Amino acid sequence: MVFPTYGTTAVDWESRLDLGRLRGERLDRLKAELERSDLGALLTFDFHNIRYMTSTHIGTWAMDKMIRFALLPRGGDPVLWDFGSAAKHHQLQSEWLDLPHAAAGRGEHYGARAGISTLRGAISPGAGRAADVAAKVAEVMCDFGLEGQSIGVDVIEPPVMFALAEAGFPVVDGQQVFLEARRLKTRDEIGLLTQAASMVDAAYEQLYDFLRPGVRENECVGLVSKVLYDLGSEHVEGVNAISGERCSPHPHVFTDRLIRPGDPAFFDILHSFMGYRTCYYRTFAVGSASRAQRDAYTICRDLMDRAIDVIKPGATTADVVALWPRAQEFGFPDEEAAFALQYGHGIGLSIWERPIFSRLTSFDSPETLEEGMVFALETYWPAADGWGAARIEEEIVVTATGCQVITKFPAEELLVAGKRYFTTGGHLPTMRDSQSHLNTVRLPEGALSTSTTGVLA
Repeated sequence: MVFPTYGTTAVDWESRLDLGRLRGERLDRLKAELERSDLGALLTFDFHNIRYMTSTHIGTWAMDKMIRFALLPRGGDPVLWDFGSAAKHHQLQSEWLDLPHAAAGRGEHYGARAGISTLRGAISPGAGRAADVAAKVAEVMCDFGLEGQSIGVDVIEPPVMFALAEAGFPVVDGQQVFLEARRLKTRDEIGLLTQAASMVDAAYEQLYDFLRPGVRENECVGLVSKVLYDLGSEHVEGVNAISGERCSPHPHVFTDRLIRPGDPAFFDILHSFMGYRTCYYRTFAVGSASRAQRDAYTICRDLMDRAIDVIKPGATTADVVALWPRAQEFGFPDEEAAFALQYGHGIGLSIWERPIFSRLTSFDSPETLEEGMVFALETYWPAADGWGAARIEEEIVVTATGCQVITKFPAEELLVAGKRYFTTGGHLPTMRDSQSHLNTVRLPEGALSTSTTGVLA
């Protein structure tokens, strides 16, 4: 099975992604999970869950503000309270919010409303925003005959939670309902994830051409970000740029370090296309690679390939992590200390969704793989030289008979980036130690006599 990559625009002459179908199928899955639960409604303040439920977006600046909120009542359709004029925009452009409520006789703009929470406490408690949020939610709950029923919430500010309890609505964990709905991806979600990965393919192509001694990690981040935004990325969530002796232990953040000849350098590119994310590592050697770096990469690749070999419906996350080494085998005291180095995680509207692959948790709570899951597998191995390391990540779609890898920038062997150097003997080998004296061949004893011209004989 091949998951196609389309252009980023719509055309009349090719059947591409169907965004109406995307909206409908996501909401249907969420409604089904709500029906299977014992909750009266789902309430979300999480940016990604709001998008999954309502198919709305007001810019990535709002991701951490917790100002917007949406409610899905049992037996009904979503109601969204949004930031200022964004609500008016939804009334004009997001008709799927209001239409089902209007058809049920609830009024013209029942689904898209203005409303804000506490701005993470920035609005004074004396202004009563928490009580106002609770009153808004209670009004809709009562309209659907759900008085006093429990509300499942993903993330919430304590004052709002207390206000809902005071209004007579028990607040319980609803995050698991959202995650269960998002666990299997629709065909359009897989299409968007594939498109997002193809944009990172392009970013790695330009990064490979750019890498050389003297550039800084932050310059690599800037280059990748520009490529992605030029291609239509909605949000570059992060570019993890790690080089040289910073590779082991992995610090998970870029700096302004200058990349040097012979450095290992690995990168993780996280961005979203129409909300759908990537998490996509690649490792390079700059100029040349030492034997230790090559060996670390070979081990890292083998760990990845062993894991991919067992991916199919019916396999479990425990089956995968059993193929990976214990934390102590690569320098860590326990699995918590090594968490996310040999790792797997679902990807969708956020970076880490279901299923999770980790020796820390997957043996105790294994998850069964199913067709339609999309996740990333990450492997890591420190080099024997004590400072280098290799990191590889592949994004995988579970198919009916196995899986397909949708991250396509070459990774089967360690790539050497940067210019080729010429010596009197030809090309300088791409496999060499960055300390030149370790690569020289010493002349035999007595060979240092000179001729009358003063040149070595």
